[in-house]
This record gives sequence, structure tokens and C-alpha cells, in this order.
Amino acid sequence: MIRTATPADVPVIHTLIRELAEYEKAPEEARAGQEQLREALFGERPAAFAHLAVDEDSGEPVGFALWFLNFSTWRGVHGIYLEDLYVRPGARGGGHGRALLTELARICVERGYERLEWSVLNWNRPAIGFYEALGARPQDEWTVYRLTDEALTALGSGR
Repeated sequence: MIRTATPADVPVIHTLIRELAEYEKAPEEARAGQEQLREALFGERPAAFAHLAVDEDSGEPVGFALWFLNFSTWRGVHGIYLEDLYVRPGARGGGHGRALLTELARICVERGYERLEWSVLNWNRPAIGFYEALGARPQDEWTVYRLTDEALTALGSGR
């Protein structure tokens, strides 16, 4: 049901990312192109990794997890940061999301990583319920900050 993505999967990963952006009500923010994804996932120095959830009957991808390594200075080891987890609506409830997270947890355990972390939109109650049912707990003592677009450019150019 879960397999590591290959370069041939870039078009479907791109499509799934677009579907996720639609679901999260932010389609205009998903600007990454297929060549950017190909380079990030399969270039000389990959910056991210992906797994696909595949329908066992049709063999068609129905979801994906895209992740990268982070590092805990307190624990002294890597962890996985799950950037995106998405399962197509028609495949939800079939165990694909759990299987994707199980695979990432397996990688953590196998490699000695001590954290698997991600963010979820506050309004996404179905996802929050799903994550909490797996034993994940919100880290509400932290607030996520982000610099993008003009603010990032201004700070980066010393303005």
C-alpha cells in the first residue's frame, strides 16, 4: 500500500500537492513546478523525500507524504518533519493516512530519529481527530512564525 516515490511519480505528486492546496483553501499558494519537485526529491542533493499510498486494487496513487529531516539540538539527533500528508477524499478511511504515518514512524525508529513532527491547520478538525487517535499531541506551547514574499526579501536584503 505504501511505496517510496520515484522520479516517474513527480507528475502525480504535483497533482496531489495541487489537490491538497485546494482542500486547504489556498490553491494560489502552491506554486512549485514539476521540475522544482524533481530537483528537490531526486536531484544531486535531495532536500525532501516522498512516499505514495497506492490503491491495492487499481495500483493508482491515492495519497502521499512529503517530508524532510530536521535536527533537535536538545536531543542531538535528526527527526522527520512531515511537510504534507494528503489522501484523496474517495480513499479516506481506507487506512492510507495511517499507513503513510506508520512508514515514517518506522523510518524514525530504524534510523534512531526521535521525533516525527508536522503542522495542521486549526480548522481541520477531521485531521486533528485522526492525528490524536494515533497518539499525536499538539504542541500548543509553540507558535509557528513564517517569513515569506516581501518580508523575507526585505529582511534578507538588509532593509
